[in-house]
Amino acid sequence: MTNAADDERLSYSVVVNHEEQYSIWPAERPVPAGWRAEGTTGSREDCLAHVERVWVDMRPLSLRRHLDGEPDRVA
Repeated sequence: MTNAADDERLSYSVVVNHEEQYSIWPAERPVPAGWRAEGTTGSREDCLAHVERVWVDMRPLSLRRHLDGEPDRVA
């Protein structure tokens, strides 16, 4: 486990999954299965600020589609 001082020195990537949910991930580690790099990298704070700007609807994509009356889709 890293401490806060280590977090400040690490570079992070913003990652997104098939449900359009966002997270950050250490840039030097392989992106976990089910996620893809979104294209933004930087400090932890910069990546979290980016996620806050772009992830404006926390509902999973499948729920948004269901509530909009769209048919179920296989990813």
